[in-house]
Amino acid sequence: MVLIKWIQNYKIKKALKNGLNIGDKCRILGNPSFGSEPYLIKIGDRSTITSGVKFITHDGGTWVFRHRKELNHIKKYGKIELGNNCFVGINSIIMPNVKIGDNCVVGAGSVVTKDIPSNSVAVGNPARVIMSVEEYIRKSEQKATPYPKNVSSKREYLTKYFWGESK
Repeated sequence: MVLIKWIQNYKIKKALKNGLNIGDKCRILGNPSFGSEPYLIKIGDRSTITSGVKFITHDGGTWVFRHRKELNHIKKYGKIELGNNCFVGINSIIMPNVKIGDNCVVGAGSVVTKDIPSNSVAVGNPARVIMSVEEYIRKSEQKATPYPKNVSSKREYLTKYFWGESK
């Protein structure tokens, strides 16, 4: 566990040293990949990047024809901008030349190929906007797990709530 944490910290520090721009009060969870051009990535304040998220800042497909002398100059790069107060779900992929606005949720496993406007929830492959953040709040309130403030053991409470037993 200590080795995993060390590797995660090392990768983030290396990306920062190589120009990754991360705002204040961000959470970087697990093991995201900031790719080979982290200097093309800007993450706003108070955003969360979860494990397995990949930021792709170039199109490696041009390798297929780069052996042709008349085409070897073709290289495609793009910046990625993530706004303030965003959440990018586990194993999502953010492609080059994408801007995700403020207050956005990107669902787990999504592949973001186009800009996402502020205050949106986007999911899928390719990711598409399915609702506003306000709609997401209302749906979350309806489906929320009741969780009292005075819970001493989250594990015990949730096990009993979902399975009807304590562990």
